[in-house]
Amino acid sequence: MLTRRIVSGFSAGLLVSIGGCVFFSFDSRDVGAILFSVALLSICYKGYALFTGRVGYLAEDHSRQAVSALLLGLLGNTLGTLAAGFCVQGLMKKLSDTANTLCLAKLDQSTPETLFRAVLCGVLMYLAVSIYKEKQTIAGVVFCVPVFILSGFEHSIANLFYFAASGIVSLRAFGYLWIVIAGNALGGLLLPLLDRLGGKKEVPHG
Repeated sequence: MLTRRIVSGFSAGLLVSIGGCVFFSFDSRDVGAILFSVALLSICYKGYALFTGRVGYLAEDHSRQAVSALLLGLLGNTLGTLAAGFCVQGLMKKLSDTANTLCLAKLDQSTPETLFRAVLCGVLMYLAVSIYKEKQTIAGVVFCVPVFILSGFEHSIANLFYFAASGIVSLRAFGYLWIVIAGNALGGLLLPLLDRLGGKKEVPHG
């Protein structure tokens, strides 16, 4: 079970990394943002464990088993994105340079701004996955992914790939990534907690 969850998370991290490569490969941010959706679409169809898509369901099921599964998936996400990112850094210089420029700009943001951007991304990722699972439609994925990218919102798993690909390794980058993870978690939990407060019972998934 432990290995399966980590491998599932690794697979999700690898797919997010492919989405990141696609995004970096186009001069048009619009086209790159739209094609990035292939990552989350594939993750949803395959049922892989992506932290940003699953953290919101802790609002309903916050058992020790659920938390453990989420953290193991996050570990897998991290390993998958780091493996892909380091390969990009060593083998695809143009993409690595693009990642470096992007990550330097991210590090210039203030902590409150980074956290707020991460919270909003978390909201969108919860919406994308919950709409897919509850309504059996890909509309949430197709719209929410480009929106978070074009709005400059912060996605922790994508950022893990970006920083690995950029070659930037520092305490500042490490702290920044943890802020984004925390923000994504807060954002992912926001709507389901508000639903519960309003009397709507959330249906747990995955």
